[in-house]
Amino acid sequence: MDLKEVLFSLAEADGASGNESPAAEKALKLLCEYCPDAKIVEGNVIGTFGNHKEGLPLLVLDAHIDQVGFIVTYITEEGFIKFDQLGGIDRRLLPAQPVVIHGKRDIKGVVCSVPPHLSNGSEVLKYEDTAIDTGLSYDELADAVSLGDSITFDVKCHSLLGERVTGTAMDDRCGVAAILYALELLKDKKLKYNVTVIFSTQEELGERGAKIGAFTLDPDIALAVDVSFAFAPGENRKKCGELGKGAMIGISPSLSREISDELINTAKNTGLSYQIEVMNGLTSTNADRYSVSRGGAKTCTISIPLRNMHTPVEVIDMADVKNTAELIAAYIKEAE
Repeated sequence: MDLKEVLFSLAEADGASGNESPAAEKALKLLCEYCPDAKIVEGNVIGTFGNHKEGLPLLVLDAHIDQVGFIVTYITEEGFIKFDQLGGIDRRLLPAQPVVIHGKRDIKGVVCSVPPHLSNGSEVLKYEDTAIDTGLSYDELADAVSLGDSITFDVKCHSLLGERVTGTAMDDRCGVAAILYALELLKDKKLKYNVTVIFSTQEELGERGAKIGAFTLDPDIALAVDVSFAFAPGENRKKCGELGKGAMIGISPSLSREISDELINTAKNTGLSYQIEVMNGLTSTNADRYSVSRGGAKTCTISIPLRNMHTPVEVIDMADVKNTAELIAAYIKEAE
């Protein structure tokens, strides 16, 4: 598997929360290579890995397939598109961003605003102060765009120095890529668990897809593979992971300390680099849904360090994606 190629193909597929179909279809095609029964159920991509054996615990690998974006709220008489956010986005980055409106056809546009020399230039723009300019008239837009259509950043992925890459939707397509690579490593291996994979929807809107998936699948153990904050200048190093230093294993009162410790021991025993991520409550990931669904599942987070979260220029290190996959695979397979 060319892991970077897989990641780039996933990250460049459109999939704002609530309209994940293009990204889900891309992920489904990739997952079917390892889970032939994979299908899309209520938006979630779900597949069974290998032949499930009676008596083994069910372990679910989860990564969310949606990305932050925007939603069309209004079209002005002058032909500008008004919009609001889908997921948490820093409004400071909005002016001049290239975007794509996913209507009856994809339409490119740019976020525009009152220029600084016609305003005080010092305030963070509110959504009501911005609009998208496509160059089309109201009539042209009304024929192609509907209220409620999704909008995503118009960004391609790029390689940086070393193993680092940048793009939009690294959160959480890198988690999807890590799970796929883990399945590649687990082919023809004897497993300690029955494994089911889910690439879930609407995590950015409150882990809604995982809530459905957790209830439907009812796992014994769940690993939520997501991203977390990587250190950058000006940030608190104690609250961040570091790029290139390995997967971040979650420890929290809302997670299973048993699973956290088992993952740490797995990393130590296999010589894999890892980092500890301590959280003092909920994790704000899909793990929060699995741990309390039905009778509850033993749940832990495995996070990939990421800079510039929820922006068009998210940065990760491919070594961390590979490391995360190797940790997952080592945890699931029987000792040789």
